[in-house]
Amino acid sequence: MSAIAPTAASERPFKADAQLIGLVGLAHAISHFMQLVLAPLFPWIKDAFGVSYTELGAVLTVFFVVSCVVQAASGFIVDKLGPRPVLFTGLGLLGVAAVGYSMAPSYWMLFVCAAVAGIGNGVFHPVDYTLFNRKVAPTRLGHAYSVHGITGSLGWALAPAFVVPIAMAYSWRVALASAGALAFVVLVILWLYRSVLSLDVKEVQKATGHGAAATAPAGGEFDFLRIPAVWMCFGFFFFYAMVISVVQTFAPVAAGHLHAVPSTLVALCLTAYMVASAVGMVVGGFLASDPARCERVVGLGFGISAGFALLLAMGDFMALLVPVLFGAMGFASGIAGPSRDLLVKRSTPPNATGRVYGVVYAGLDIGQATAPLIFGRLMDHGQYRSVILGLALVQAVLIASAFNVRRVRRTTLVPT
Repeated sequence: MSAIAPTAASERPFKADAQLIGLVGLAHAISHFMQLVLAPLFPWIKDAFGVSYTELGAVLTVFFVVSCVVQAASGFIVDKLGPRPVLFTGLGLLGVAAVGYSMAPSYWMLFVCAAVAGIGNGVFHPVDYTLFNRKVAPTRLGHAYSVHGITGSLGWALAPAFVVPIAMAYSWRVALASAGALAFVVLVILWLYRSVLSLDVKEVQKATGHGAAATAPAGGEFDFLRIPAVWMCFGFFFFYAMVISVVQTFAPVAAGHLHAVPSTLVALCLTAYMVASAVGMVVGGFLASDPARCERVVGLGFGISAGFALLLAMGDFMALLVPVLFGAMGFASGIAGPSRDLLVKRSTPPNATGRVYGVVYAGLDIGQATAPLIFGRLMDHGQYRSVILGLALVQAVLIASAFNVRRVRRTTLVPT
């Protein structure tokens, strides 16, 4: 699809696009930061409330389930009200949830706070991609997606580095309150630059021919659900989330058992993956400058990544090479990142950006909730090689999914 963004976007100066991309990236970093802010503090919270890790894991399940539902629904709100008020609400709820965690008098209050955090987390992808697709010049969209992915990875990396030292120096409650304060600081920054985040919804509807006076078929708001490519994109992101979940949770430990890797190097594997992934996204931003090749870039990136996963599973080499292979796997996956986002853009009707991104990216939450159930069981039974082979298999499925999106893509919601 070549006319998703208004014509005026192609005329925007570089400075305006850079400001918008930077602010959206900052908000996205905080959303990922808040996804991992609780887990590093589990040892402290476990002792404070006398609960098990399984019970604490249930708190995260609530977070992702609520986020999934909200992500699918918030796209409709973004299309109606515009992205800026929804973004401010989401950031505010994340801050409130973190402060609520810090003040929780009992284990059960953590569930309430997790639900609030899930509501806040669920708005970001519909908001972010609506702003990008509507306001950023088409020639810079690949770089916008690249920055978006990089800031998300940095948000994940920042969370434990931020909360653990504060918890060690003071307490886990102070650490979570500080995380909430950080979210509110970012909210204030975005408020000060709110004009950069503005989007006239009525003008967008007029530009796409779906304003109040436009004629739409019955049930027009949900017609995008009849587009096969939307559901193929949903499936793609479901499997992509499984890859991320396995890498973040199980793959380093499994590889450590297979290759006798010391615990210090096991911890380095995830850092190597995330840092290399961020570098790969920079490269991928340039490759995504031509939307016509996005499926090939995705296929190449995840194909190489799957190859390194197979090498981890079947090879026999010294422990020092394991973090290097994780870094190589992350770099290849990172290259595919911006083109991955273009898959959705090219399948999105001009009048349903928020709704499509909300539904499609709900696959991320479902995938992150599903992967631990499958791969956790393999870990419990000592099937470490199967964990890495499963990671390679899911990456191979991503390649097929990307080309299936291309095969079934429809570029219009209402026939011209």
